[in-house]
Amino acid sequence: MAREQLLVETFVTLADTLVDDYDVIDFLQVLAEGCVDLLDVTAAGIMLADKEGSLRHAACSSEQMRLVELFELQVEQGPCFDAFRGRTAVVSDSVDETERRWPKFAPGAAEHGFVFVSAVPMRLRTHSIGALNLFSSDRHGLTDNDLRVAQGMADVATIGILQQRAIQDATELAGHLESALESRIVIEQAKGVIAQHDRISVDDAFARIRTFARANHLLLSATARRIVDGSLPLRDLAPLPRRESGDSSR
Repeated sequence: MAREQLLVETFVTLADTLVDDYDVIDFLQVLAEGCVDLLDVTAAGIMLADKEGSLRHAACSSEQMRLVELFELQVEQGPCFDAFRGRTAVVSDSVDETERRWPKFAPGAAEHGFVFVSAVPMRLRTHSIGALNLFSSDRHGLTDNDLRVAQGMADVATIGILQQRAIQDATELAGHLESALESRIVIEQAKGVIAQHDRISVDDAFARIRTFARANHLLLSATARRIVDGSLPLRDLAPLPRRESGDSSR
C-alpha cells in the first residue's frame, strides 16, 4: 500500500475511534501501531502525564518497547522527558549521542537493540499532556517529513483527548487522564494472566484481549477488568481452531 494511502487510512481510523465514551488506551494503541506502519521505526510508545504532572506509560506497539519506556520512567531521563518538558521534537540518531544526552537511559535502550531514539510532544499550544516515543534498531534517523507526520498524528491524538466529553478545565482533564492510566495497569495485569495461562507471549496475550473486546463491542479496560476479577472465562479469549481443508461444515 502506498504511504499516502496508508497515512490517510490511519488518520481516518484515529478519527473513527473518537466516538462517545471511546477507550483512550485503545485509541493510543492505534496511534502507536500506526506510527510503526507509517514511519521507518521499529517501535513506538506513548506516555501521558498524570495529575501531578509526572509521565506514565500509556500505550506501546510491543512488549519490548514497554520495557524500555518503563526503564526510561525509572531513571527519569530520555527523549520522551525532553519532548514533554520542552514541547518540541527530540532526535538522537547514534548510540554516542544518546549516551551523551541521556547517560542513565542509554544502557536500557542499547540493551533492547534501539540505536535511533526520538520523541515528539503531545501538546496543544502551550499545554503538554505527554509524548510519543519513536525508536528504531536501524542506524539511521527519521527524515524531517517523518517527524512532521509523527507530530501531526500526536497532535490529532492530543486534540481528541482534550475534546473528549467537552472537557472544560484542567481538573477534569487530569481526572480523565488519571482514569486512563489506571486502566493501563489493569490491562497489564490481564495480559499477564492470559500469557501465563495459555503460555504465550505478552504481545499475543494483548492481541487476544483486544480482538475479543472489539468483536464484542466492549471497552478494552472493561474487558481487562473482567479477566483480572475472573468474571470472563479465559476460554472465551482462546483463538478459534482453524478448519481443516476437508471440513465442509458451514
